[in-house]
Amino acid sequence: MDLHAANRSPGMKLLLALIIGAVLTIPLFMVYLLVYDRQSQSETARSSIAEGWGGPQTLAGPLLVIPYALPVTETVQENGKPVTRTTTQRRQLFIAPATLDIDTRIKPNRRTRSGIYEAVVYDADISGGASFRLPPDTARIVDLATLEFDKAELRFGVADPRGLKPANRVTIDGQPAPAQPGNGVAATGGSGFFANLDASTLRERPITAKFAYALRGHSVVALAPRAGATRWTVTSPWQHPSYTGGFLPEKHSNTAEGFSATYRISNLALGTTLVSTSDSPTESRELQPAYDSRSPAAAPSAQAQVGLIQPVDLYAQVNRSVKYGFLFIGFTFMAFLLFDVVAGVRVSAVEYLLVGAGLVLFFVLLLAFAEVAGFTPAYLVASGGVIALLTAYSAAVLGSRRRAGFIAGLLVALYGVLYILLSLEAYSLLIGSLLLFAALAAVMYLTRNLDWGGRVASPSAV
Repeated sequence: MDLHAANRSPGMKLLLALIIGAVLTIPLFMVYLLVYDRQSQSETARSSIAEGWGGPQTLAGPLLVIPYALPVTETVQENGKPVTRTTTQRRQLFIAPATLDIDTRIKPNRRTRSGIYEAVVYDADISGGASFRLPPDTARIVDLATLEFDKAELRFGVADPRGLKPANRVTIDGQPAPAQPGNGVAATGGSGFFANLDASTLRERPITAKFAYALRGHSVVALAPRAGATRWTVTSPWQHPSYTGGFLPEKHSNTAEGFSATYRISNLALGTTLVSTSDSPTESRELQPAYDSRSPAAAPSAQAQVGLIQPVDLYAQVNRSVKYGFLFIGFTFMAFLLFDVVAGVRVSAVEYLLVGAGLVLFFVLLLAFAEVAGFTPAYLVASGGVIALLTAYSAAVLGSRRRAGFIAGLLVALYGVLYILLSLEAYSLLIGSLLLFAALAAVMYLTRNLDWGGRVASPSAV
């Protein structure tokens, strides 16, 4: 069969366009893989930028930890006779604060590499106070006489202690308590810092602790609450917060000057007790690892998290635009096919391939320019270049500037609609389906009298 024969049937011309369109899905899929690869490189570069600064931070505590001695009696067999022995084991009693008030002030900072990759890091100032009292049911868990109050510790959890700054302050009932590294809490994998104290006064009255420390991190700051009543206030000049995790703020505000959020969480919502012999007070729920910025869906359910997100993820936008590449190829090929079967302008397979290659090249140009100049300027440059190239080529292929002008108008409309689809994500399906319906109706109308199995009619004035 001669694909270049001028008198081939309209059905064969349609089949030719479909075959070439199917072939073009290969380079289009390669562009999709290229976007994915560049996105992976970007994530690696962002992690590298933030390396040494401090990872996504999770805060926990303070917890009051009091050691005690537990007599353990066991019976063993010696020489065939049962022998009872009593040994003393060292255990720890964990007491969560009755009330906890934490204020976190985040100062974001953008760090770039090679003028392309950017990561958002932050300095955070954490301050607050906690009130501890001996819960009434403590005697049901441990013998109060075995508690070594004078060897108690106040433990704070920090997911990545590398981000801790030297400036810190811990006072207990108004008396300073030097902070020491290590001995964190389970919610942060055991990392953090602690302060020694004599908690003997806890028998008669509550103990009040005040603290202030600073740390560095990137992307996310989270709180693993554990108190009778927790109030966490987060403020920052960053304008694009993301509230995730198992708890949402009770109230929040976003303005041009930044955001503010306040959380209120009770231990009833957490399903935990204030006193326990384990750092993980519930057997039914395992405390999750620190937040992984690469997997937001795996966010711990027992944490409140605030993310400093980028307002525009250019890789996500380019990725979404590539998914509409089939529409670009389909609509443009449809226009050339109509000129072929209705107007009698012969379009060869090579010309279809070259036009399709130009349409695919748009997405490569978009990705390349977006990494340097941002998505919107890159979109204008890439679409403008491709429209000019295909318009000039169409004038030669279709043998008419008027027909080339129609192709230019079609491409301008397509790129304009695509930009709207990318901007209005919630209505993209609705707009796309209406566009396809209109295109199908137009093709049906223009080819309503066409004999798809017959020969081509003489060229018309289209």
